Amino acid sequence: MDFVKPAEMAKAMSDSGVVRAELSVRDMLVRGMMAGAILGIATSLAITGAVQTGVPFAGAIIFPVGFVMIVCLGLELCTGNFGILGLSFMEGRVGFGPMMRNFGWSFLGNLIGSLLYAVLLVIALTNFWHTGADANPVAKKIIDITQAKTLAYENLGTAGMITCFVKAMLCNWMVCLGVTMSMMSTSTFGKIFGAWLPIFLFFAQGFEHAVVNMFMIPAGMMLGAPVSFEQWWAWNQIPVTLGNFVGGVLFISLAWYLTYRPQAARRSEATAASTAMATR
Repeated sequence: MDFVKPAEMAKAMSDSGVVRAELSVRDMLVRGMMAGAILGIATSLAITGAVQTGVPFAGAIIFPVGFVMIVCLGLELCTGNFGILGLSFMEGRVGFGPMMRNFGWSFLGNLIGSLLYAVLLVIALTNFWHTGADANPVAKKIIDITQAKTLAYENLGTAGMITCFVKAMLCNWMVCLGVTMSMMSTSTFGKIFGAWLPIFLFFAQGFEHAVVNMFMIPAGMMLGAPVSFEQWWAWNQIPVTLGNFVGGVLFISLAWYLTYRPQAARRSEATAASTAMATR
């Protein structure tokens, strides 16, 4: 059987957080850039699938391919790290400084990779800005989504800000659950399938993901969406990042710490005690 029990899974998550906290800046940046670009590619693929089929649900089925690749390659996705390192921090295995160091550098890497792919995709969709966005249905869809992720919230004021934040919490609950479920199997297929399910859930319901938006909104702006840099950050990127953080820590790190992780810790302590007595 390749199934890993939840208590052992929580230990694997905590161990992963310790390793990630010790990565060099170069590793966090490079792995973060690759993760941001891959998630951008998956997002544009999902939009293409939804546009071509006329079925938005098709995009949700397709999108998790990017997350699965990130998990299997061990790349740095800041939103997933919120849940992983949050658990390590609660156990006292990772300090606040190293945890925030990872969050900061992986966030920057994700942003750079997402922006680079956004530029390349816009070039591809517009023939190096020789063709208008109206001529490409995928480009038009990106513009529409960009406005829905920024201007629509701004028009609602406080209600829009709260909605954006809550959608981000719900999103990263699923994203961090995807990280969790990828660790509940020792087989490659099991990891892929486990990671796929929660990511499908968040994308299908239109929740807000900080790294997806690092690609989506700049791409829409470059294609002609009437969204300013300030509107991007004030009405989406900042509240979504904060909501992702709260959702990952609250629904995954804290929940796992309060239930599964203590069981694993007690089991390890009991095993150590038994071993010590046997050697006397």
